[in-house]
Amino acid sequence: MAAVEPARGVRDARLGSGAPGGRASGDRVARGVRQAALRVATALVTAVYGVYRLHPVLWRFTARHYHPSFERFARLNAWMICQQAYLDVPAYRRYLDENGFRFRWWRLEAYRPTSKKEYVDRYSEDDRCWGGQIVTVGTVVDESSGSSGTPYNWMRSKDELRTVHANVAGYITLLFGSRRLFCINAFSMGAWATGTNTGLAMSKVAMVKNTGPDIDKIVDTLRHFGPRYTYLISAYPPFLKHLRDRLDAEGFDWDAHELNGFVGGEALTEGLRDYIEQRFVRVYSGYGASDLTIGMAGESDLSVWLRRSLVANSDLRALVLGADEDRTPMIFQYNPLETYLETTADDELLVTLNSTAIMSPKVRYNIGDEARIVSFPQMQAWVSQFPRLALAFERAFASQRMKLPFVLLFGRKDSTISYMGANIYPLDVENGLYLDNPHAASIESFKLSLLDIGGLEHRPVIHLQLRPDAALTPPQRDELRARSAAGVLRHLATVSRDIAQSLDEDPTASDVRVELHEHGTGVFAGGSSKIKNVYLVTSGEAAAGGGPTAGGQA
Repeated sequence: MAAVEPARGVRDARLGSGAPGGRASGDRVARGVRQAALRVATALVTAVYGVYRLHPVLWRFTARHYHPSFERFARLNAWMICQQAYLDVPAYRRYLDENGFRFRWWRLEAYRPTSKKEYVDRYSEDDRCWGGQIVTVGTVVDESSGSSGTPYNWMRSKDELRTVHANVAGYITLLFGSRRLFCINAFSMGAWATGTNTGLAMSKVAMVKNTGPDIDKIVDTLRHFGPRYTYLISAYPPFLKHLRDRLDAEGFDWDAHELNGFVGGEALTEGLRDYIEQRFVRVYSGYGASDLTIGMAGESDLSVWLRRSLVANSDLRALVLGADEDRTPMIFQYNPLETYLETTADDELLVTLNSTAIMSPKVRYNIGDEARIVSFPQMQAWVSQFPRLALAFERAFASQRMKLPFVLLFGRKDSTISYMGANIYPLDVENGLYLDNPHAASIESFKLSLLDIGGLEHRPVIHLQLRPDAALTPPQRDELRARSAAGVLRHLATVSRDIAQSLDEDPTASDVRVELHEHGTGVFAGGSSKIKNVYLVTSGEAAAGGGPTAGGQA
C-alpha cells in the first residue's frame, strides 16, 4: 500500500534547508521561488535540447561534438527532472515520502531508484503522470512484449513521440545516410507500438513500407521496387536470418541489391551478424525498452569493432572488463543529455530520461539490465595502450565520428543456465550455433534447459525448433545436432576459461545435449504469444512439452 501523502507544509519543508523556522512565510516564499526557478530551468533545458532535434544534420553535429564535460550538465539535468517529478508527479512524491525523503541540493543519489515492481505496479497511470493527468490527444499506448511474464501498457505523449522520432531519424542517417533510402519495417505492427514508432521515425528520412514480420510481403516488395534503392530492413535479429535464408532459397540477386539491417529488441551476436552480413552490407543494433523509450543507445562501427576486439585481444579485454569476466557484452553509444545512465553497486542500469516531454517521467528507473558505463576518453585511453589497436580504433571511429560514451550491456541477469561452475548465456549459444553449420538455415529458434541425468548430475540441453519448411533427412538431423553441439562447445571454450578448463580436465564436460523439435512441438508447443524470443525453458514447458521428435546426445 502507498504511504499517506504528507501535509503540504511538511512536503514543502523538505525542499528547504531544514531550519526550525521553515514554516515561516519568508521561507515559504523562498521555497516557492526556488520551485518556480526549478520548473523554468528544467523547461528551458528541454527546449534547448529540442534545437538539435530540428534536423538530422544538427543531431549528427551534436553526436560528433559531444564533450565529456557535458556529463556534469546531463547529471544536473537528471537531478532537476527528479526534483520536479517529486514536486509535480503524485505517485513519485508518495514513493519518496514513504522512505522519509529529504531534499539535498545537487545529490542525484538522494532520489530512490524506481522499478517496474516497486513503482509501476504500485501506482496508477494517472498518478505517474505530470500533475496526475493523462493527456489523451496524440498519446499512443505501447505494450511491452511480456517477456517478464506480464504485458504492460506504456503511454507516450505527442511531444515525447516527436522527440523519439527525431532521435531515431538522426541516428539512422548517421549510419546509412538518406539518399534513396527505403526502409522496410518488419517490426511487429500490433499493440507493440515500437514497431509503429520505428516506421514513423524512418519516414522523416526515408521511404517506408510497414510490412511487419511478413517475409512474403518483404520478398514481394523487393521484387517490385528492384535494385534502385538502398534498403534498410528493421527487425528482430532472428527475423533477418530467416529473411536471408528465404532470399537465398529463391536465388535472390544479392549483387544487384544493397540490403542493410537495423535490429533491436534482443541482443545481436557477432556470429549472427557475420552470418547475415554474408549477404547484407551492414547490420547494426539499437538498444531500447518499452517501459522507457526506443533508441536509448545504438551501435556504431566503433562500438562493433570494440566488441570484436574484446574477443580477439585478451589483454584489452582484461583492461575493459576485468580479468575474471568471461562474458562479452554488447557495446552501444548513447547521449547522456537525452538519456542519463548510471549503474548501481551491483552493475544494474539506472535510466533517467532527461526531458519534461515524457508524460510519465522515468527517473532513475531500474530496468533489470546489467551494464557498465565507460566514457569515450577512458575507452580511448585503454585502447591506446596497444599501438596497433589504437590505429584500428581511429579507423573505426572515422566512419560515424560519434564521441559519445559507451554502455556495455550484459543483458538480464536471469537469462542464463549454470554449468561446470560457469554461466551459459543465450548470446554464446547463438554464436556457436552458426559456426560452420551447413544446416543453420533450418533453425527457427532455440531454448535452454538443464537435464537431470541422475547421480546429482545435470547436463545442458539446447532445444532447437526447426522451421516449418525444414526437410532434413535423418543423417542431416544427426549432422545438425553434431555441428550445433560442436560449435557451441568451441565458442564457449573461447569465451569462458572455466568451461575451457573443464573440457581439459573432465571429458563429461563436453556432454551438451541437442534436441530437435518440429515446429510448434515439444517445449515449443502452443506457439508463442510473446513478441520477443524467450530462451529458457520454463517448468511448465518442461512438464507439458513432451519428448522431442528427434534428439539425443551430440
